[in-house]
Amino acid sequence: MILAAGVGSRLDPITRTVPKPMVPIINQPVMEHIVRLLVRHGFNEIYCNTHYLAAQIEDYFNSHEVGATMHFNRETELMGTAGGVKRVAEEKHFFAKDETFLVTGGDDLTDIDLTAMLQFHKSKEAIATIGLTTVDDPSQFGVVVLEEDGRIQRFVEKPAPGTAPSNLVNTGVYLFEPEILDLIPSGQFHDFGKNVFPFLLEQQKPFFGYKMNTYWRDVGNLREYRECHDDFFQHLLKLETTVPQTGEGLWIGEGCEIDPQAEITAPCVLGPGCKIGAGARISDKSVLGAGCVVGPGATVAHSILWDGAQVQANTHIERCVVGYNCKVASDAAIFDGTIVPPDPVDKR
Repeated sequence: MILAAGVGSRLDPITRTVPKPMVPIINQPVMEHIVRLLVRHGFNEIYCNTHYLAAQIEDYFNSHEVGATMHFNRETELMGTAGGVKRVAEEKHFFAKDETFLVTGGDDLTDIDLTAMLQFHKSKEAIATIGLTTVDDPSQFGVVVLEEDGRIQRFVEKPAPGTAPSNLVNTGVYLFEPEILDLIPSGQFHDFGKNVFPFLLEQQKPFFGYKMNTYWRDVGNLREYRECHDDFFQHLLKLETTVPQTGEGLWIGEGCEIDPQAEITAPCVLGPGCKIGAGARISDKSVLGAGCVVGPGATVAHSILWDGAQVQANTHIERCVVGYNCKVASDAAIFDGTIVPPDPVDKR
């Protein structure tokens, strides 16, 4: 099950018009990258709870082939991470009574080895296992302290800088045995981190942490959003891309029209159908979505343009995010900016 009901307020303003799981990373929604990771590890049926701008998530995955059967449960009121899982278990009868199941967030980027995590979970005969990763500054996360055998000893929520007892943090990737559902009340807001996990520790249940040695990043704010694109170009993050690689550090989609006098400097990504005018320059880890237009003499540096965005003639943008179908006016210079539509296309 993928948890995708949250608002994503820390990514404001880009989540005013797009739910956080649908924010594009290298021209694909972050949740699609998660789904494709699940498929690579043998998951072929996935439930997803939705709430905020739910139709965007549901319509996209109902119309795109992602290698798994997708189901959706729209919450009229938020039920919390555990409450949402319980609702799907009771109302949709999705989880088998004798099978381990996985729960993950719809807005985190990772290439965790889920197969190895499942083997660890089974070897420990755990009721619950959470994926853990190390970070340089754990003060913004829930810190986890482990016993020598991997059993979780305690949690410390957002410790003050320099006081953290560990640099292991919760990634939001969970493996559960079906009996975990018995610990979640019906029809109530309930949270794994605040309610279920403390109870497991209190009852001394077999509750373990799996230390992953692969990539993970919380796409929690605009800085993190930009940096995960940098991680892709620096080969720290492995993603399946829909745009073919045409050269070292260069991905150019089908149907792009690039004027001979334009300058495209790797690394960068141009989605299908982009139009780049004479004297335009694209550089410094920029990512352009499908159908983007960069006018004559314009410069796009270290910026992310979503599908249909336009940067008009003689305009310079740097370290910017330009939302779907937005236009940046001619003869302007914008640094560290975010340009998004005022309203979502579909508020269902």
